[in-house]
Amino acid sequence: MCQYSAKDGQVTDWHLVHLGKFAQGGAGIVFVEATAVERRGRITHGDTGIWEDAQIAGLRKVAEFLRSQGAVPAIQLAHAGRKASMARPWYGNGPLTGEDHARGDKPWSIVAPSAKPVGEGWITPRKLQAGDLQHLKEAYRQATRRAHAAGFDIVEVHAAHGYLLHSFLSPLSNEGAFEERTTFPLEVAKVVRDAWPAQKPVFLRVSSIDDVEGGWTIEDTVRFAKELKSIGVDVIDCSSGGILGSATAATRVLVPRVPGFQLPFAETVRRETGLRTMAVGLIITPKQAEEALAAGRADLIAIGREALWDPNWPVHAAQALDADPDFARWPVQYGWWLTRRETLLKKQGFKRP
Repeated sequence: MCQYSAKDGQVTDWHLVHLGKFAQGGAGIVFVEATAVERRGRITHGDTGIWEDAQIAGLRKVAEFLRSQGAVPAIQLAHAGRKASMARPWYGNGPLTGEDHARGDKPWSIVAPSAKPVGEGWITPRKLQAGDLQHLKEAYRQATRRAHAAGFDIVEVHAAHGYLLHSFLSPLSNEGAFEERTTFPLEVAKVVRDAWPAQKPVFLRVSSIDDVEGGWTIEDTVRFAKELKSIGVDVIDCSSGGILGSATAATRVLVPRVPGFQLPFAETVRRETGLRTMAVGLIITPKQAEEALAAGRADLIAIGREALWDPNWPVHAAQALDADPDFARWPVQYGWWLTRRETLLKKQGFKRP
């Protein structure tokens, strides 16, 4: 979950503590938020970046701590495209205004596959040309190299939520046939796969559907995923929406936002392509997550806002599913105390609700 709290692309102590909590809480993988492969690819002035070597050290500190707590350190490689140069969410989550300028957050020029803005009042992007595309592929290549140097074990190419690569894919933001719209995202995926160590997995996040009439469909995603499989992408992270605004918006959508509403996307891609999938989207309870895995609907479950609500969700889930009666999955600094409290509570006949 983007924190919009970086300093000129550099992670801060906020990110270390924020991400470290999830590793302490038992998460198997912890992803650093969408991290810009070039400066103009930031969503806001507060986005994390991986566009220069000076940013490696801060990211390495995060990766090392995550690993020390038993989590696999991972990072999303991203470019905001036509959704770049935005205000931080708590300042409006839209185009930058005069108030943002007064705070020092001034707009910058942005790029996209077409000169179509996200909506009325948004910055019109400059249409990318052939030379720009080569530059961007090199940016992804160098970002991948930096992610490895920083010690991450998984990279995820962010091609969802209306950002640059998604805006190539969707017919609502790009012109041409399916093959034309998917060419550049596939080239980027190949650049990342080739630059990343063969033994380390590459994930790719998609908006499985645009959730808007005339947009990208689940059938498109399946077709795209088959191409990604041939390139060597290991996992498809199946989200949805965002092409015309926030991926979290509950308006103008075709699929109701109910618990587990995106699980069918992960299930379909997994069944139709044989690729591993990661499911996201209002997966809230341990029982809900475990049932999805047991039924083969997905291979991994990603927790976002629920982890903000409860950073210890994984270890709490292990307790709820009777998988860790002795608190062995907790950091030893916590588990030592909790086992003794649990013994006392049992003697008193206390039962958790």
